[in-house]
Amino acid sequence: MDGRAEPFAALRCLLEDIDTARGQRERNLTNVLITGGCGFIGRHVAAELIRHGHDVRIYDALIEQVHEGTPDLPEGAQFIRGDMCDAGALRDALAGCDAVLHLAAEVGVGQSMYEIARYVGANDLGTAILLEALLDHPVKRLVVASSMSVYGEGRYIAADGSPIGDARREPDAVRAGQWDVPGPDGQPLRPVPTDESKPIDLASIYALTKYAQERAVLIFGTAYETEAVALRLFNVFGAGQALSNPYTGVLANFASRLASGERPTIFEDGAQQRDFVHVEDVARAFRLALETPDIGGEVFNIGSGHAYSIARVAELLAAEMGRDDLAPEITGRARAGDIRNCFADITKARERLGFAPEYRLEESLGEFVEWVRGQTVTDRGAEMRRQLEARRLVS
Repeated sequence: MDGRAEPFAALRCLLEDIDTARGQRERNLTNVLITGGCGFIGRHVAAELIRHGHDVRIYDALIEQVHEGTPDLPEGAQFIRGDMCDAGALRDALAGCDAVLHLAAEVGVGQSMYEIARYVGANDLGTAILLEALLDHPVKRLVVASSMSVYGEGRYIAADGSPIGDARREPDAVRAGQWDVPGPDGQPLRPVPTDESKPIDLASIYALTKYAQERAVLIFGTAYETEAVALRLFNVFGAGQALSNPYTGVLANFASRLASGERPTIFEDGAQQRDFVHVEDVARAFRLALETPDIGGEVFNIGSGHAYSIARVAELLAAEMGRDDLAPEITGRARAGDIRNCFADITKARERLGFAPEYRLEESLGEFVEWVRGQTVTDRGAEMRRQLEARRLVS
């Protein structure tokens, strides 16, 4: 072997190491704008990015229904108060940023069914205004928070194991108390994990707006060579949820009821199944979606990969809060826009993002309950139910 090759090889390795370190440093110093960054998920995402060396700017309107007082933001985050429909403020917020995580949205299936203009305006028009602002301030990567609600019913299989791609419940059957999803023979289908290839089937105005957000971002990414990514979030839980907002996550809603000495309210029969994913896992998923190369145009499920019945969740939480005496109220009534079963297949996120959930619901309730006990809770669950019933959205 030529002795001169050794120093050249060593020099090449040194240069490669320098390039790797430079790339790592550039990645870690990415300037990121988080829309809706003062919200429950947004604050955790901001903290996750700051811990990993990113510079974070938060843009949020601080809507009263979600925010009570001034939010406690991670140290080092820059905050700009502004509405998603304020084009000028958005353009100013984007200056100097090279990535956007778009989390700003109105959230709540039930409320979306009667405050339609509010949801479409905030979610879809707000996203459109953001995308137009990005024409003046282009970024390298744009990640949008989508939702599992876009699937409608999750995946099912028949008794013989054959997949059913378009399972759904007929409204008249649901009103008659036929909760399970029937197959072609009229027998209940078996729910199985839902992957990203499951056809879209929108069952609520909220789902419609989230799908519009997702598609607008991905279409924009293709047209303007921006690396656009959509994360379909399943039911997110953890410390920091708005306990006084009855349209927030089901776990927070149950906690508010129990902390106020009231029974959790469950529609239908309580056997419907959902996937509950911890907010810290979700925050990590957003960071991975920001940092992972070659995923532009992709959609990923972000869940725990586990299914829980809603009644079981209420029972677990009541036991953890020491309120076993407050058994859930099973209403036996249906709420418009609800689906029966949907829980995540996260294979794609594991393989492409390296996403591996670290928290299980059963093991995380103690921490959640400890946080709840330190909060001032105003239970508005009964008010929510009255609003839905007054508009004939509960049958």
